[in-house]
Amino acid sequence: MLAGTLLALRDHARVRAIGAVVARYGIEDVMQRLGLAELWPRTSSKAQAGLREQAAPVRLRRALEELGPTFIKLGQILATRNDLLPQEWTQELEKLQGQAAPVPWSVMKPELEQALGQSLEQAFAWFDTDVLAAASMAQVYRARLHDGAQVVVKVQRPGLKPLIQADLRLLSQIARLVQQQGLLPEYRPHDIVRALAQAIADELDFTREAANGMAVRENLREFDYLVVPRVHEAWTSPAVMVQDYVQGASPVNAAALDAIEADREILARRGALAFLHMVLEDGLFHADPHPGNVLALPGNRVAFIDFGLVGRLTARRRQQLLILLRAIVDGQAEGVATTLLDWSGADDFDWARLEESAQRYVARQGSGLLSISAALLDFMALARENRLMLPPDLALLFKAFITADGVLKRLDPQFDVIAVAQPMIADLMRRHYSPRRLYADLQRSLLESRQIAMDAPQLLRLLMHRVRQGKVQARIEIQGMQRLGASLQKAATRLAIAIVTAAFVLVLGPALLTRGPAWLGLTIFGWAGLLAALVGLVLVLWGFWRRR
Repeated sequence: MLAGTLLALRDHARVRAIGAVVARYGIEDVMQRLGLAELWPRTSSKAQAGLREQAAPVRLRRALEELGPTFIKLGQILATRNDLLPQEWTQELEKLQGQAAPVPWSVMKPELEQALGQSLEQAFAWFDTDVLAAASMAQVYRARLHDGAQVVVKVQRPGLKPLIQADLRLLSQIARLVQQQGLLPEYRPHDIVRALAQAIADELDFTREAANGMAVRENLREFDYLVVPRVHEAWTSPAVMVQDYVQGASPVNAAALDAIEADREILARRGALAFLHMVLEDGLFHADPHPGNVLALPGNRVAFIDFGLVGRLTARRRQQLLILLRAIVDGQAEGVATTLLDWSGADDFDWARLEESAQRYVARQGSGLLSISAALLDFMALARENRLMLPPDLALLFKAFITADGVLKRLDPQFDVIAVAQPMIADLMRRHYSPRRLYADLQRSLLESRQIAMDAPQLLRLLMHRVRQGKVQARIEIQGMQRLGASLQKAATRLAIAIVTAAFVLVLGPALLTRGPAWLGLTIFGWAGLLAALVGLVLVLWGFWRRR
């Protein structure tokens, strides 16, 4: 059904190209389950047979590379999802860095000048036409502005948007089909495609990357040992970005570190403090801190470059993260389990199984020196084991944490990021629950409650108006509704009898208590009322006892 629809679309040629790659790398069974089996040529060769002998994660990674920028970005997103994929798959997908053969300068020059709105000579005093770096979506060059500033110029590759739009349409239809057939519900394919579309939209607009870099630079201004490149806004547009050139040593290049006389322990500590500040204080963090994006500079300074991929955490999310980290450090299995449930939003889960898994999880973390990478990887495995999916912002954060921890360990194998983080976490917890903060929260709650109280009469009037007009409808499905209805009917009958009886007693009681023969100071009607009250009390207690 989907195959026929796709064949009628203008993306027909792209669909067949994708089908050919899928067939070449030997994953036709997936396409057949998706109803796309007829969209690629059924050919076979010795070369294809050799490809199919490779491990499945390798074949997937190579196929995504060949399919181009949209699928490379999809693979990079999946590389962050250890809550969905086993580690051997995510480790292979991490190799998708988007490198590509450079587009010739003769093609890139008019693209650059059109984006700048002027000639190269007008914009730059010097421009190196040799490519500094070539990725699937952009190419980077070195240049010098007329004021003498050394800069890098990032230029979008031509012809990307039509190809990416066709790929996203195709992936959206596949996600829809997968959902209709009830396949892979725990993967939430629509959510993954939505995250992919958002990530690509961010990468295709360099003004967003520039804004990210400027925001992080402002947030880290108090750290004099941190460097974030300055963006030159006058030369920046959706298709081109110009920022300061930062020359530093890779944290995994021992010779380069020795050349600048770097103190690896200091660099590791400063890098960790900067990353933790971004995550826990600012809520805006560098989401891809691999060795190419974190540089060591002379004087043991640390530079963060390339803010094409950033993560954002709300204040509530940061508070939840603090609670999780505290639960892991303190070995609180219930805190780990409830935090995971809150994040997943799942309503269909096995609490007993989750609690048991969480107990094993905290036992593993407490059996030796706590490693943040191991703890987060194990946490995502815990989610995968219980079929609970993390929200995309947290999956991205955990992957960034793991990447940053790996870089820090390359600088200093003995570095303990938990030891650095604990004082910061304790300080943040104190601030979150300080009397001043609690008083501010109480004031906010009182203001919200006051607003609710002020709105309540108007809402009640509206509800009553709709009730009078017969416009309020409700449909409630409850298991055992017939039994509930019968019970309610009995209860209503008993309540009505009780109300009528009470009314008669209140009206006639005073008169009857003074009439008739008396015994031991009470009239016959008084003794009858006392006996009835005792019988009623016994019946009530008997009813409670039967329901226990």
